[in-house]
Amino acid sequence: MSGGSDDRDARRVLVLGATGTIGRAVVAQLISEGMNVTAIVRKAPAQDLEELASASQVTVDLAKPEEVEAVFKGNSFDAVISCLASRSGAPKDAWAVDYQANLTALDAAKKNGVRQFVLLSAICVQKPLLAFQNAKLAFESKLRQSGLTWSIVRPTAFFKSLSGQVERVRNGKPFLIFGDGNLTRCKPISDGDLARFVTSCLTTPARQNTTLPIGGSGPAIAPIDQAAMLTDLL
Repeated sequence: MSGGSDDRDARRVLVLGATGTIGRAVVAQLISEGMNVTAIVRKAPAQDLEELASASQVTVDLAKPEEVEAVFKGNSFDAVISCLASRSGAPKDAWAVDYQANLTALDAAKKNGVRQFVLLSAICVQKPLLAFQNAKLAFESKLRQSGLTWSIVRPTAFFKSLSGQVERVRNGKPFLIFGDGNLTRCKPISDGDLARFVTSCLTTPARQNTTLPIGGSGPAIAPIDQAAMLTDLL
């Protein structure tokens, strides 16, 4: 099924990285829109994750192409949404997950007639310095050249990524910043808003075959601004 169709009930979507924060939100959004969702999980069962309860769950080792291929052969997926991200960001992990696991899924998708692939990437790949950024960029290039209908979504930051120091500050430790705290700025986006944007790429032609930077509402905030907010709150 090509992108842009309104026949959402017939659309079968495979979600990679479904147990992550954004992956769970994407699965929940797809199900709320009446789509048929298969979620790849690392360990079964994941029924304790409420967002995945209504999805079909398949346990797959993404490092094993034969397991990935078997999932695609057994299902007629219309689209893949990948929310995969390496947990550590270390070079070995980044290239294994952000690049190779995505590429394995993309190759299987192409071989089995999938027509659309939506990738959740990150805005920081615009100025790559770290291994995970370069790994994401390398896969983005493969996706663009794949011949599939593609969308690359690059959010500026998730709320979860900005909340990591809350407990640290609450326990009396200093808020950590680099330089003067103004080196970077972001417009964080909520899980639900990002999930709605990602899923909209399946049915919105203007969001297909393009790269999409996305952030939340309001002004961009720097780490020094975040520190001031925490100071006021705590």
